[in-house]
Amino acid sequence: MAKKLIIIGGATATGKTALAIELAKSLKTEILSADSRQFYREMSIGTAKPSSEELAAVKHHFIDSLSVTDDYSVGDFERDALHVLEKIFQEKEAAILVGGSGLFIRAVSDGLDPFPEVSPETRNRVAEGEQTGGLAWMQAELEQRDPDYFAAVDQQNPARLRRALEVCQESGLPYSHFLRDEKARRPFDIERRLLSLPRPELYARIDARVDEMISNGLEAEAYSLLPYRHRPALRTVGYEEFFDFFDGKIGRKEAIDKIKQHSRNYAKRQETWFRKYWE
Repeated sequence: MAKKLIIIGGATATGKTALAIELAKSLKTEILSADSRQFYREMSIGTAKPSSEELAAVKHHFIDSLSVTDDYSVGDFERDALHVLEKIFQEKEAAILVGGSGLFIRAVSDGLDPFPEVSPETRNRVAEGEQTGGLAWMQAELEQRDPDYFAAVDQQNPARLRRALEVCQESGLPYSHFLRDEKARRPFDIERRLLSLPRPELYARIDARVDEMISNGLEAEAYSLLPYRHRPALRTVGYEEFFDFFDGKIGRKEAIDKIKQHSRNYAKRQETWFRKYWE
C-alpha cells in the first residue's frame, strides 16, 4: 500500500492546527508545518504558532527551525520537506502537511521548476523601482506581469513581490510559469483537506486572534525585532504595522486595526489561492 501525505490547507484561523494534531494522534504520525512564518524562532506570538502543549503532543517539523537572519527559499523547503517525509515513511504509513502558505504546499505536492538566476542588473532595476515607487509600484507592476500570482501572494510583503518581479523581468515570463503545470511524480499518495469558514465567522475569529496576540505581548515581540526589520521574514502582517507605530507614522490603535485589516485581506487571498488550485 502506498504511503499517504495528508495536506490540510486553508486560510488563517480556520482551525488547521487543531485538525492536524487530532489526525496525527489518531494516525500515530508526525506533522510538517507549511506556514512559512512559523519557521522563525524569534516570531512566535505574531505567527500563531502551536502552543507548547500542542507541540509536545505531536512531533512537528520546521517550526522554529530558522532564525530571521537566515535565508530560506521555497525550493529549500521542497528539498527539506521531501527528505523529512522520506524518513517518516520508513516507519509510518502517513504524514501530515499543514499550513496556509500555498506556494510551499504546492512545492511539496507538485514540485517547482528551477527559477532563473537573477542578474545584478535586474536586481538593481527592481530595487530602483521599489525605491522610487514603493510598495504600490511593486503591486501594480506584478499585477500587470502576473495577475495569477498577484492574486495569491501576500501583497503587503515586499520581499515576495520583489522576488517575483525579479524573476518576471529576468525571464520575460510570469513568475507563476515556474510553478509546475505538470506535476512532479511523488512516491506517495496525496489527500487534500481544505478548511473554510463563512466569511463573517472567519473575520470574527481573525479579529479575536489579533486581540489575543496583543494580550500575549505582540507589541513587545515586534519591538525586540526592530534591529532585524529589513529581513524578509519580518516584512509581514503583525510586525510591519508595529514598526510604523514605533516610527511614529501611525498610532497604536491604528496599528492594531491595520493588523486586523491586513490579516483579513491575507485570508481572502489565501481562500482565492486554495480555490484556484484545489477545487
